[in-house]
Amino acid sequence: MTKTAGPVLTNGGVPPFQEGRIKIRVLSKANIAIRLTMLILAVLTIVGFATFNYQGVHLLKGLMSTLANFKTIFFQPQFAHFTLLEAIYQLFITLSLGVLTTLIGAIIALFLGMLAAENLSNKTVSNSIKGFVAVIRAVPTVLWVLIFAVSAGLGSVAAVIGMSFHSISYLTKAYSESFEELNQGTIEALEGCGASWWQIVCQAVLPSSLTSLISWTFIRFEINFGVSVAMGAAAGAGGIGYDMFMDSAFYYNLHEMGVITYLILIVAMLLEFMSIKIKNKVRA
Repeated sequence: MTKTAGPVLTNGGVPPFQEGRIKIRVLSKANIAIRLTMLILAVLTIVGFATFNYQGVHLLKGLMSTLANFKTIFFQPQFAHFTLLEAIYQLFITLSLGVLTTLIGAIIALFLGMLAAENLSNKTVSNSIKGFVAVIRAVPTVLWVLIFAVSAGLGSVAAVIGMSFHSISYLTKAYSESFEELNQGTIEALEGCGASWWQIVCQAVLPSSLTSLISWTFIRFEINFGVSVAMGAAAGAGGIGYDMFMDSAFYYNLHEMGVITYLILIVAMLLEFMSIKIKNKVRA
């Protein structure tokens, strides 16, 4: 018998019946949901701009006026109602508010995060805590501050309680997810050696998650610092935010707003630099 040769592959080794085949990518439910959400947001944006009550404001004139204000803020900063030392003092008040709320939130969230982690707790307790902090996290920080202001009054007390409340829910989720990244085999090996729950936490969970915990804590600290600026105006918590509110709403002094903006930017950059340095030391 004579053997017949197979088809000769002349197109880079691709059989003739596969040439020109079109690859069809099947959309998953997640992709469909994402695209549908983006489409809805785009439609709402268009409808919103079309139905805004501009009250006779010309778009081009408004844009030019805004650019002129930005020029005054960023290129012509100068003091008017307070000195540099007074501005630094008010900035420290705002920074202290951010530090205090972050510390309170981190300490409480550390224990709640252990109970919320599925590899360190049972499923019922974990789901209960995660559901509770999800409800808290769904409400904006400003609204929590205003809710507590009903009983404590507007001021720093309501700001500390409201910001700490939201920080606890945020960091509990972040810490629990960091703890859950630990390999279950490590925990089972320690349990097999007779280690207690606290020994597992102190010897395995915390050391392996330390870098992640520091990162999440500093992220929340930066958020709390920004919220502290807003709370100085919205809740009367004082600090540099109150001075910015007075300059923007009463004095309309854009020059002094520029000084405050640059001070806030400097503090934000210093916080980021400190975060990187601390994480590098922990890793080393």
